[in-house]
Amino acid sequence: MSRHRLQQILSEPLLHFFVVGVLVFGGYRFFNPEPEQAVDPQRIELTENDVQQLAISWLAQGRPQPSPDELRSLVDQKVTEEILSREAVALGLDRDDQIIKRRLAQKMDFLVADLAALEEPTEAQLADWYSKNSDRFALPPHASFRHLYFSPDKRGDGARGDATAALAVLAGKSADALQAQTLADPFMLRNFYGDSTPAQTAKEFGPAFAETLYGLKPGAWQGPVQSGYGWHLVWVESIEPGRVPLYEEVKPDVKAAWLDARYQEVKRTALEEMRSRYTVVAVPLDDVDLTNLNSQDAANAAQEPVSQ
Repeated sequence: MSRHRLQQILSEPLLHFFVVGVLVFGGYRFFNPEPEQAVDPQRIELTENDVQQLAISWLAQGRPQPSPDELRSLVDQKVTEEILSREAVALGLDRDDQIIKRRLAQKMDFLVADLAALEEPTEAQLADWYSKNSDRFALPPHASFRHLYFSPDKRGDGARGDATAALAVLAGKSADALQAQTLADPFMLRNFYGDSTPAQTAKEFGPAFAETLYGLKPGAWQGPVQSGYGWHLVWVESIEPGRVPLYEEVKPDVKAAWLDARYQEVKRTALEEMRSRYTVVAVPLDDVDLTNLNSQDAANAAQEPVSQ
């Protein structure tokens, strides 16, 4: 090809247009690569890992390793499940289904929890967080005591008077004096309680009894103190006041509480960001008439599973 002919070709506007087009198209493809091709909705692919997961689920039920026929059956079940779920989505059966919505919301909540768990707190972070939240770990007071029971069922209105008379007899006597047991009635529960907290004592005897107990001084028979069962004489062996533990005593609990607080913070931030992308329009709640609701519909709604 002659030099003159080459110059003619290079001067052609059509060639210039073609070269520019190639450069523009190539540059665009370089900076904007093609997205991955969409998954074929008619194609179901099970990888080796998928099959292994099916076998693991089978073994988790306490069964022996699946035979080839059993494994084929598991794969068939998985494929059937995938086909039915895809067909259901194609028909729109997933829309306006409260159970599915709750399940998806629960999955999103799990994702947020996983995100929060990615951050491992440092020792300094935990110690600083504990110094600001130590009251959450305060230990309640503990009391060790024994009691003598005077039953209104056996003694009627005289139960309190009998307890008062017994207190006079036991004045100066020790906690394990043999005479003490002969003065009282059998008690259906225990006669001695060690390291009982106010909440535990209140659950056993009632709040009034617990409040009175923690105001008594150790080392003597005192009373009568009323409970939900009747009247009691009480010997307090020891009362350990409540206290805030040292950080080292509750370090594992502090870490668990820190992770939970972090999860709540991440969840709140994520929800705020997601909410900012939506416009919510709702009827004023004061305008909603709740007087004529069908009781059966309400009962059915109450039976639907609720995500925790």
